[in-house]
Amino acid sequence: MALPSTPHSPGRLVAIQPLKHKRCVGCRRGPLSLLVLEEGVPHCLGCADLGHLVFLPRGDTALTRRSREESTLSVVVVRFNRRKGRYERQGVLVEEAALVRAEERCLADAEARRRRRIRDARRRTVEDERFAAAFAGEIIRLFPGCPAGRAGAIAGHASVRGSGRVGRSAAGRALSEGAVISAVVAAVRHVDTPYDQLLMSGVPRYEARRRIAPTVESVLRAWREVDEVVS
Repeated sequence: MALPSTPHSPGRLVAIQPLKHKRCVGCRRGPLSLLVLEEGVPHCLGCADLGHLVFLPRGDTALTRRSREESTLSVVVVRFNRRKGRYERQGVLVEEAALVRAEERCLADAEARRRRRIRDARRRTVEDERFAAAFAGEIIRLFPGCPAGRAGAIAGHASVRGSGRVGRSAAGRALSEGAVISAVVAAVRHVDTPYDQLLMSGVPRYEARRRIAPTVESVLRAWREVDEVVS
């Protein structure tokens, strides 16, 4: 059975991964894992003067692009998909030295990205520490009786990056009074009351909140109304 016609455009060479055993019409070697059609008949890569090229499978777009940029000669490798009735790319043939240079460029980029990720992580850590400190400062301003360690813990919990908690909301980032109070209320609810135990025992959330509301308000009142002792 003859091979289907392959896609072709000026300036692009195409090699085929055949579905059936084929032999080169020039050297008679076969079966061929790759062939090039010349005037409709198959030739091996050696007879087509492409035997010095190496195969790079598809999958790494950056490496493929750079390999083709570095290679004086490159060949698109395709295979016929019977179900879809068309040829599909499988990779490229490029000069081995070009592939080595392309890999070095990609590795350099990967190292640069790694260093950038480290720098970004350090920057985010510093930003998060500063924000948590500012958040804790607002807690102390609104609740002067709140122990400093407790304020720091509340701020740290509320402002964890990616947590979706109130400290990461727009209001929280702006250190709005409402956001700060919400964070304190949530902390008191979970730490200073039996709220979690009520939930675990099957008490509905709204009922659990109703039961512990007096305790929450008592703690908040104590933290708000404390007399500052000046030594």
